[in-house]
Amino acid sequence: MAQIDFNLLVALDALLEEGSVTGAAERLHTSPPAMSRTLARLRRTLQDPVLVRAGRGLVPTPRALELRAEVNAFVNQGRTLLAPHGTAAPGDLRATVAIQANDVLLTSFAAPLIARVRSQAPGMSLRFVPESYEGTSAMRDGTVDLEVGILDHLDPETRTEPLVDTELVGVVRDGHPFAADPPDPRRYAAADHIGVSRRGRIAGPIDDRLRELGLQRRVPVTVPGYAAALFMVRDTDLVALGPAGLGGRAPQLLGLSTFPVPLDLPPVSIGMAWHPRNDRDPAHRWLRRQIHETVRELVGHQD
Repeated sequence: MAQIDFNLLVALDALLEEGSVTGAAERLHTSPPAMSRTLARLRRTLQDPVLVRAGRGLVPTPRALELRAEVNAFVNQGRTLLAPHGTAAPGDLRATVAIQANDVLLTSFAAPLIARVRSQAPGMSLRFVPESYEGTSAMRDGTVDLEVGILDHLDPETRTEPLVDTELVGVVRDGHPFAADPPDPRRYAAADHIGVSRRGRIAGPIDDRLRELGLQRRVPVTVPGYAAALFMVRDTDLVALGPAGLGGRAPQLLGLSTFPVPLDLPPVSIGMAWHPRNDRDPAHRWLRRQIHETVRELVGHQD
């Protein structure tokens, strides 16, 4: 059996994450010429160019894209296996963590989280991935390392941690009648609403509550993201629905007003989820603490 150099997998992971020989060399604390030689070895081993020139940059080949998630998962598992049981200093952590979160949460917690990571663990990188991975095997295959949001679609082995429960509020432009005079259920239902759904769904729990009161709202517009809804609300008389607490910062920045929804709605539970393979990984454990503390601080400042 031919001997396998597992360092090649580490180099391949860095090259595919960075998309650059220089970037991969810096990440692995080696020189660009040495990384170029390693890339040449990878090309011979895989019988594939791996990265090809596109303008001034490099882009992965189809074969490299096929291998990326599996290689990343394998390398992370190896680091977890060989990591000492002691707690690593944040400044010594080296990892790229893929986080899935919707734009409601990203508008609030991404910036303070990034500031924490950059100041304490500059060797770590955060990669925010789209919601399209939600409900797929992305966490099992290592494409997603952490998910932050409403956790209602997870595999049974997934580890979770609650972060915060938040209430839903109405969001309208400044000067909208609801801003100065919060509506009762009938006035609320009579307004034109904007829905937010990645899958294009119009109805939700709020419609169930209205139906119990013999009411029905009109939703003439549905958009896939919260940020788009806020910009539409700013320039129209449409009424949006959003979370208080974590989601409250974005409406404030856009000069929008919020009002209490005149319905008995359950709170929205926000949590954090990860695959067991990352449970004891020092970088993941440290980052999970930072996310927890960031969320607690944000909610505390808005109480």
